Amino acid sequence: MQISVVIPLLNEEQSLVELYDWIAKVLRSNSFSYEIIFIDDGSTDHSWQTIESLSKNDEAVKGIRFNRNYGKSQALHAGFLRAQGDVVITMDADLQDNPEEIPELYEMITKDGYDLVSGWKKKRYDNVITKNLPSKLFNAAARKTSGVKLHDFNCGLKAYRKEVIKNIDVYGEMHRYIPVLAKNAGYYRITEKEVQHQARKYGNTKFGINRFIHGFLDLLSIWFLSKFGRRPMHLFGALGVLMFIIGFVAAGWIGFAKLYKLYHGIPNTLVALNPWFYISLTVMIIGTQFFLAGFLGELILRSKRDKERYLIKKTTPNI
Repeated sequence: MQISVVIPLLNEEQSLVELYDWIAKVLRSNSFSYEIIFIDDGSTDHSWQTIESLSKNDEAVKGIRFNRNYGKSQALHAGFLRAQGDVVITMDADLQDNPEEIPELYEMITKDGYDLVSGWKKKRYDNVITKNLPSKLFNAAARKTSGVKLHDFNCGLKAYRKEVIKNIDVYGEMHRYIPVLAKNAGYYRITEKEVQHQARKYGNTKFGINRFIHGFLDLLSIWFLSKFGRRPMHLFGALGVLMFIIGFVAAGWIGFAKLYKLYHGIPNTLVALNPWFYISLTVMIIGTQFFLAGFLGELILRSKRDKERYLIKKTTPNI
């Protein structure tokens, strides 16, 4: 199979039939063999019934229905697990991504040899205050922190070589940072393509301003995990040993000064009345706790088992 199109969605019943017709027309006109995987992320409208109807009429349409709303990252994770195409295309279900871009994205993966091609919505039709400006700040911070030079990390329209999506773990709300996850996994041939962005035709956006707050927090998380996620002892252990040594040296100096004054008959207060003695003890205790945190982190990494992060309520028969 040449192409898998993975589409996460939430309450998009009005756009699904039009989106399917558009995608199918583009793929058939280019003689692609394909599958279209819709992941219903806990919709409360008739999105699932629409997906079932499309699947009955076209066996290339497959559907996954979550038990409740788990988020876009979990939806993509489920779609990636089941995708069989050599090239995997992701796009949003709101008709703001243009399926006409798919053939060129496919060629950039298969002919130009890229591992991942990310869409760049250079001209946007979103609200300037609530989406465009925060998005520019967010993307600038992501470029600086990750070293991946993309203009638009959060564009839903992306193309992947199959091996990429099978070897990265999209969890939490990390769908924004799939290019960073791919880079951390060793897939360095990452580029972007300017794509056409369209105004939303039906309904309202499912994302508010809080997604950028979450985005920046996730950016810090992925930076930390990329640096120390596989070696927590390198951070916590080193910090713990350093603090313990500082506290131990300080306590030793206080004890030495006490003995020196006693030996020379110099009046001196009790060690127990010296606040610096307690500060040094506290630093040693905190250092020990940091070291133990790093040690426990190493044990957890060695003993953890993979576990599904969502419940699938139903799938179409052909998946």
